[in-house]
Amino acid sequence: MKKQIVIIGGGFAGLNFAKTISNNSNFEITLVDKVNYNFFPPLLYQVATGFLEISSISYQFKKMLSGSKIRFWMGELQEIVSNQNKIILNNGELQYDYLVIATGTATNYFGMENVKKNAIPMKTLEDALNMRNTMLQRTEIASNSLDIKEQEELMTIVVAGGGPTGVELSGMFAEMSKTIIHKEYPELSHVKNAKIYLVDGGPALLAPMSKNSQEETLKQIKKLGVEVLLNKQVVDYDGQTVSFKDGSTIRTRNLIWAAGVTAMRFNGLSDEMYGRSNRLLVDEFNKIIGTENIYAIGDTAYMESDKNFPNGHPQVAQPAMQQGKNLAKNLVLALANKPQKPFQYNDKGSMAIIGRNKAVVDLPKPKVHFKGFLAWMAWLFVHLMSLSMPRNKVNTLYHWALAYFSKNSSLRMIIRPEKKIE
Repeated sequence: MKKQIVIIGGGFAGLNFAKTISNNSNFEITLVDKVNYNFFPPLLYQVATGFLEISSISYQFKKMLSGSKIRFWMGELQEIVSNQNKIILNNGELQYDYLVIATGTATNYFGMENVKKNAIPMKTLEDALNMRNTMLQRTEIASNSLDIKEQEELMTIVVAGGGPTGVELSGMFAEMSKTIIHKEYPELSHVKNAKIYLVDGGPALLAPMSKNSQEETLKQIKKLGVEVLLNKQVVDYDGQTVSFKDGSTIRTRNLIWAAGVTAMRFNGLSDEMYGRSNRLLVDEFNKIIGTENIYAIGDTAYMESDKNFPNGHPQVAQPAMQQGKNLAKNLVLALANKPQKPFQYNDKGSMAIIGRNKAVVDLPKPKVHFKGFLAWMAWLFVHLMSLSMPRNKVNTLYHWALAYFSKNSSLRMIIRPEKKIE
């Protein structure tokens, strides 16, 4: 009989695993996700700022997987019943021979309930749309206000988190304030004290990247007019005032939270199976320690056996994709009673975009750092090629070209659904 594989999560890890193993006739594969589309997280910030439409970075699972042997089930995991080899979803149950958990991460508010309640997160497509609508609405309110203090609070933006998302967002907002806002909202030209802040609790931006990239990013982001506050930790936000650990505050209606992520916990897996940030502890083959046939890949997996990454792999796309492919090959080898291959991450480098014609790139082999227009072009090419389907690539290239030459965006409409479908 064919082995039943159930995959929870259709992101970089889950989808690469599914596609790699789908051609093997010994397996039947079911991919489960709580939404019916795959999307490309590195470009979420461009949806949030109105430079890309949703369809540019997302694609339906059903259409993506049509013609393959992969079955898609839209549902949400409720419980893992490992002694019966089954999972309970919000809309049914599935049996498995192998269970692969590839659920990624969620926003981490570090226990700060006020921040969770009042800040604007930046993790999902829903978050990106909410940010776009919220920021546009607050700009409209500011343009009609007669209270200068209210206008300053509505136009001041604090971005918490100095990783790629925080840098990209703050750079984009800074450029928009000089072009789009200046042209389309002349009534706000007198608001001089509204600022864009980029805040991080550590001593440098883009902490995992090289010192050259960190210094170049700091210099260029400041040139764009962003005020960078390092070693600055947010401890509270009531919707109008951001409070920091050192006692200082900033008045703003806009705290964008890009400061951290955490993996998710699942009923049916014991506490001993989780490590730092709720990541599941796995061996060198991505099998969850303490289980026989349950695996974790991507951001939700914590592997200490890779000698080059003893503190776990970075929670970015490349490790997730490589783990998905490696696990697929290993399950085929295991079924044939052949030795499996321990996972070792091949670091292909890292990059971040700062603004128009500005980016930084680090390559590990050979160890090379470059910046500026060449790095910006490399960032565009890599991200364009990483999109899942040809239609995504065409749509994205079109909107990028339009935005580059016009220095504007045509996607800044405020659209909120009136009714929620139950």
